[in-house]
This record gives sequence, C-alpha cells and structure tokens, in this order.
Amino acid sequence: MASVWLTTRATKSGERRYRVEFRLGGRESTSQYAGSFKTKTAAVARRRWVEAELAAMRVPDLSALTREPARVLTLDKAAERWRASRVDVAAGTMTTYTVALGRLLPRLGDCAIERIDAATVAALVAELHAAKLRKQTIRKTISVLAMVLDHAGVQPNPARDRMIVRLPREQRRQLEPPTAAHVEAVLHVLPARYRLAVAVLDATGMRIGELDGLTWGDVDEPRGRWRIATSKTGRPRWVAPMPLLYERVLELCPREDRHSERRVFEHVTGDRLRTAIARACVAAGVPAFSPHDLRHRRVSLLHLAGVPWARIGEQVGHDDLVTTARTYTHVVADESELDYRRALELA
Repeated sequence: MASVWLTTRATKSGERRYRVEFRLGGRESTSQYAGSFKTKTAAVARRRWVEAELAAMRVPDLSALTREPARVLTLDKAAERWRASRVDVAAGTMTTYTVALGRLLPRLGDCAIERIDAATVAALVAELHAAKLRKQTIRKTISVLAMVLDHAGVQPNPARDRMIVRLPREQRRQLEPPTAAHVEAVLHVLPARYRLAVAVLDATGMRIGELDGLTWGDVDEPRGRWRIATSKTGRPRWVAPMPLLYERVLELCPREDRHSERRVFEHVTGDRLRTAIARACVAAGVPAFSPHDLRHRRVSLLHLAGVPWARIGEQVGHDDLVTTARTYTHVVADESELDYRRALELA
C-alpha cells in the first residue's frame, strides 16, 4: 500500500532538516525522495501534495513543481497582438477598432481567452444593451471580439455562435439625409477648420475615412482631381470635385510644403469631425446628421439627377450596385444643391 512520511535529520552544521519520503507499494518497495525542507510547515505541505497525487493514482513527479507555469493569455494581451498585426487597415478603420476595444477591454480584458464562451459573449451583449448602446454599435464591438479570438486561434469562436449570441431587436431608423439648408446652417456655426471638409464630403460623397487618409501625394493638380487610395473596397479611384472646392483645398498648404505623405486635411479626424457636426446641429437647431449622412445625400441627389447606377457606383466607390440602390437612395426633402461659394463665405 502506498504511503508517505516525514523524517528528520541533522546536517553537518547541526541544522535540522525535514525530509519527505514515500513508497508506491508496501514495505518491500523502495522508498523515494520527495524533498528536504528547513521548516516542518513546508515539509507538511509537500507531504500533502504527495498524498493527493497518490490518492489520484498518479506517481508524484517532482519536476512538475519546478516547471514554469503556463502563461495565461488574457483578452487584453490577445487584443494587443491582434491590433499590432493589422497593418492592412486604414487609419480610420483602426480608429473604429480602437473604439470598440475601449468598450471590450474594461469588461473582459483580464479574462483568459479560453474562459470566454458563448454565454460570456451573450452576457456582454446584454450589458452593452443595458448601457443604451445601439444595435450597430454592439454589432461592431462583437465583430472586433470575434476577430481578436480568431487571431488567438480560439476555435470554435464563441463570438460567432449565432445560436446563443443574439443582438438586441431594434426598430430600424428611417434615415433622412440633411437638406441643403441644414448643411448650410451647420457650416455657418462650425469651427473654421472643419467647414471645407464638410463641404467636400457633401459635394463628393466621399467616406470620412477616405477624407482622413487623403495625402498630397494623391493630388493630381493639373487634372483637378485626387486619388482615393484608402478605399473601403480596396480599389483606388479618382474624385474630381468642383473647381471652387478644389481651389480651396489647394489653398490649405503651399506647394513647396506638400510632401507626399502629408495629410491634406491634417487638422481633421473622423472622430473630431463627427463631434463637431453633432454640436453644430444642436447650435443651429437642425436635425442631427453625421458625415456619412452626407454620402447618402450625395448618392440620392445623383440618382434624382438621372446619373446611371454604374456611374454612381464608380464615383462613390461601390462594387455592389444593388447595395447602392437599396441602401443609399432616399426620398430627400429638398432636392436642391448647396451653394458652396455662398455657404463658405457666410461661414
């Protein structure tokens, strides 16, 4: 029968040591060494560990006690590695990821990724919903969580479990693009550094991330156009704004200072522009709209002007023309164009 016991012995210096020994069988089996300790407390702790191993029908392996414990990969560490690997995305997209991580990590950052299951993700959705976050915001947050877990090799990925993880039901908001009068009223109260950027978005239908990523190396001054090299679709395209706006853009920076990597709208970022427009809508007393709503307005006006769907898709950077027709056309309350010269002068 297996057994474990303590013995004491004196060292050459006269110091007492506590020795732990055990046998795997009866008295006929050879005793085995399990450690020597200065204190009886430490020796008793080792004896109890040996007893537990023997009770579990395992041969005590002392080397297991000296092995470095496996490092637990937490979500914040996994997110840090994933974010560092995303060299393929534009700055605007990375900003979106960072904002989503700002919602995730305070809640789950210390959690080991192997302990995150579908029930944990479902509870996260419920918590975000209780915090009054919109469905689309929650969707983006869970999507980022899914990408982080994919990068960490978690399979199956609990954030992609459609049986347990359900997004909240939300009545779809009927988007109504701003009118020319609304945009002009907002331009009138916007800080000066944002006015031209808003006018360009309204006139061209560019995405805010495309405006954010525009550099002087993309500008073709002789032909009055610029290249969208950071398109969401991954395919570059050329945009030719009206001459008035193009001239105003060229005035932002002297030609000798237009280094190829320098941003055209260097004092404008997506987050700052969204915040500035939201505040200006309140100050002007007009319905709230976002930079992306200006894209909806431009596509709707192009459609009402009789521009073919293929041409609209080419101008605004869409691959799927069905999506363009279904998502980006609305019954606009005002079909008039904005007088950009007047709007910028009044501002």
